[in-house]
This record gives sequence, structure tokens and C-alpha cells, in this order.
Amino acid sequence: MNRRTVKAALRLLIALLLIGGIAVAVIRGRRAHADLSLPTATAKKGVFLVFVRCRGDLQAAHRVDLTAPLDVPDLQIVWLAPVNKQVQAGEVIIRFDGSKLQQTLREKTEALKQAQASLEQAVSQAKIDADQDNLDLAKAKADMEKARLEASKKAIVSTIQGEESKIDFETAEEKVKVQQAATDLHAASNRAKVASQTRLRDQAQAELSLVQRRLQQINVTTPIAGVVTYLNNLTQGWMNAQNYKVGDHAFPGAVIAQIPDLSSLEMESKVDEEDRGRIAMADSVLVHVDAFPERTLDAKLTSISLLTEQSFEEWPPMRTFRAFAPIKNPDPRMRPGMNAGADIIQKKIADAISIPARALFTVRGKPTVYVRRGHSFTPTAVQIQARNPDDVAVSGIAAGDAVALVQPPEQHS
Repeated sequence: MNRRTVKAALRLLIALLLIGGIAVAVIRGRRAHADLSLPTATAKKGVFLVFVRCRGDLQAAHRVDLTAPLDVPDLQIVWLAPVNKQVQAGEVIIRFDGSKLQQTLREKTEALKQAQASLEQAVSQAKIDADQDNLDLAKAKADMEKARLEASKKAIVSTIQGEESKIDFETAEEKVKVQQAATDLHAASNRAKVASQTRLRDQAQAELSLVQRRLQQINVTTPIAGVVTYLNNLTQGWMNAQNYKVGDHAFPGAVIAQIPDLSSLEMESKVDEEDRGRIAMADSVLVHVDAFPERTLDAKLTSISLLTEQSFEEWPPMRTFRAFAPIKNPDPRMRPGMNAGADIIQKKIADAISIPARALFTVRGKPTVYVRRGHSFTPTAVQIQARNPDDVAVSGIAAGDAVALVQPPEQHS
């Protein structure tokens, strides 16, 4: 091999080494760039909440049913307050048609006037008859006393005249008895007439009072402040049921509307059967209403249903318990029926290091996180202290460490 060949071989070797070094540098740069571009999260230190997450909706623990009057016939709705209107206590919510009752009111008022007039006439006539009977009775008694005196005089003068005067006295005495009987009869008859007219007057008054009471019931008011919600009208069958509206007829006692007390809003959650043993009465609850995601509301668990309910919303069907937690300071914009989530706090861990659940991986059967060290991520074994649906409390890393939310490509096992 000549010198020229050796020099060419050396040049080729040097070129290959340069190309290899450049390739290694490029690969390392790309790896470092890939590591730096991985999404990360910072390990935080603080109170870690262990909770059961469930779904449900808002309900009003206290609400008032507005019903149709019980003793008003032919109930037809002529006006309704707007749906979801904010109303105050004493405000009219429902009005029924009162035109027939108004006509009946006029008729019963006139009937009462006539009955009162008839009663007054009967009382006046009874007084006139009583005065006349008393006058006739007094005259008959006077005639009887006069006959008594005459009989005593004549008996002294002559026996025959005495007998005649005695007969006259007895006749006058009989007239007094007859007049007394007539007076008693007239008085009884007039009392019966007055009593009959009084009953007719009282009946007319009762009928008028009934109409007046029914007229007062055709305007249904709310005893509390809240918002108006209307129920389904089932008079046409449940398949055709729609919310009550103007023009609908209602049967007496039907529940037409409800006024929920917005200050009594509570979270009604469906707790999975597997999680029932993890919650207890008086547990704190964090409520997240879907319509207001920026707000977290405080509540406390006050009751849990004794029996499970089977839900067919998912397959296979789930068995759940109902848990109720009154909200301490409900937002005035919230309404019953709004969907919401609830985090029922099981316990709190002080001074815990927490990371997102996405940052925890399993490497060779051990829980591992990838901590950023310079331009790369170092797998670090950790011990799990507690979990919740979003985060994990761990030991083995420090607060402030940046951990990868996805596993680095060269670290896949």
C-alpha cells in the first residue's frame, strides 16, 4: 500500500468520525428537545382531600304546592304568572275564570235582599198581630171584670137578676179564654213564619257567603318567595301530559304549580354502591354546579337513603344510594333541577405532596414518576399515600419538582 492510499483511507476515516459525531449530537439534541416539550406539572404541598366523586342535581328541600280550590266548580285557568318568574310572598300566581261566579254573586245578593225584606215584613206583621191580640185580650178581660161587678150587685137586688149576671160573667170569662187561645195561636203562627223567613234569609246569606268565598279562591297566591314552576296536566292522560297553561281546566285540589324555596337548595347525589361505605353523615361536600363552573359551594351531608335504587342510564345497570347535602350559601341564580357534581370529603391529609393522577406510572410493577433533571426526566419510585379522582398524594419527591404528564418515549417498558 502506497502513501497515497493510506492518506485517502485516513481522510475517509476522519470524515466518517465527523459524520458519526454530528449524528450523535443531532440525536441527543432531538431527545433533549423532545424531553423539554413534554407536558409537565409541579408537585404541590398542602392539604390533600380524599373524596368520593358523584353526580346528581339540585333540589329544593322546602317547596310549596299551589293547588286548585276544592269547592269551586268548573275551574278554568285564565292567567298564569310567567314560568321561572321570581315572585314574592302574597303575589298572585294563578287566576281562574270567575265570570259565572260573578253572575251567581249578583243573583245571590238579590236573593238575600228579598229574603231579608220578607223577614222584616214577617216580623212587622207579627208585631201588628201581637198588638191587636193584646188589645182584644185586654178588652175581653175588662168586660169580664165588668160582668163580675154586675153579678155581685144583682145578686143583692134579686135572685133572678143575680143568675143572669152570673151567666153574663161566665160568658165574658169564656171570651177571655177564647181570646187568650187566639192570641197564643197567632203568636205561635207568627213565630213560625218569622223562623221560616229567618231560615230562608240565613240560607240566602250562606249561599252568598259561599260564592264570595269561592271568588276569593279563584286567585291563588304564594305564601313564600321563590320561582314559579308548573306541573303536568294529567287530565288528558299521562301520554299527552303537558305543563298547565292558560285555558286548561283543572279538577278541584289538583297541584298546578310549585314554589321552591331557593334558600333551601340541596345537592341530591347518586352514590355508587361500592362507595357507600366510604361516606358518612356530616361529611363535608364540595358542590360544582355545571351552569356555574367558576363556583365551588360548601355543603354538609345530612341524610343518606337506606335502600339502593337501580339506574338503567348505563349498562350494566348501576345500584346507587341517594345522599342529600344542603348548600350553605346557594347562588340566587341557581334553580332546582340543575345538574351538578359533588365531592364528598372522606378525610384530609395535612402537608401532603400531591401530583396529578396522570403523572403516576407503573414501571416494573412499582409506582413511578418522571422528574425533570436538567434536560431530561429521571424515573423516580414513589410511595402512594392516598388517591382521589384527580390527584395522588405521594412520598419520594419534593414539593416544586416538575413531573411529566406523559411517559418519555425512551422510557416505555
